[in-house]
Amino acid sequence: MKKTGKNTTIYSFILILMMMIAAPAYAAAPVAQIQAMLEKPQVLCGRFDQTKQLLGIKKPLASNGRFCVVAGKGILWQTLQPFPNTLRLTPDAIVQIQNGKVAMRLDANQEPVVRMINNVLFSLLAGDLSQLNKLFTINGSVQNNSWQVALTARDPALAKAIGNISLAGSQHVKKVTMLETSGDRTDILFSAMQSGNAAMTTAERVLLEQ
Repeated sequence: MKKTGKNTTIYSFILILMMMIAAPAYAAAPVAQIQAMLEKPQVLCGRFDQTKQLLGIKKPLASNGRFCVVAGKGILWQTLQPFPNTLRLTPDAIVQIQNGKVAMRLDANQEPVVRMINNVLFSLLAGDLSQLNKLFTINGSVQNNSWQVALTARDPALAKAIGNISLAGSQHVKKVTMLETSGDRTDILFSAMQSGNAAMTTAERVLLEQ
């Protein structure tokens, strides 16, 4: 499969989502403590604010939007600013939607890497975290009602592609930071999180299920 710049961004985002959902359960020492702190709702939605600082460029690139994670069904990641863009991940495909139309689609039946990614992602949603432990060394700590986790890829090629990832949170993940080997840095902050069926709008359900 040929990787375009757009696809590379998508794969990086998928890896971040994998970390968001599952990394805390493999924290080095306080595993049970972190697991007890985390909520595991069937539906979780909220706001994200993302900044990407490119090496050599003073002003960071900023974007924001809304996300929803539905256990067993998929993930919806909707960028609202500066340009509308939607990414939908389901067991069968990864779809990018722009202006109400499908801009890119990777089907699991045609692209084996999609099935691999989705198998890992949904095993994490189901609580099977063995896949992630094969890819990363993970260290974590807890202080008061908060936790932090740092991940380093075991494979040199993967480490070169995504760099180092760190997470911080309490009941939910609140911040993800990716430090790429190129020197670029991405920070994603999560806020206004709600859980349960009422957290997801009708329009979001249609987008995820269509």
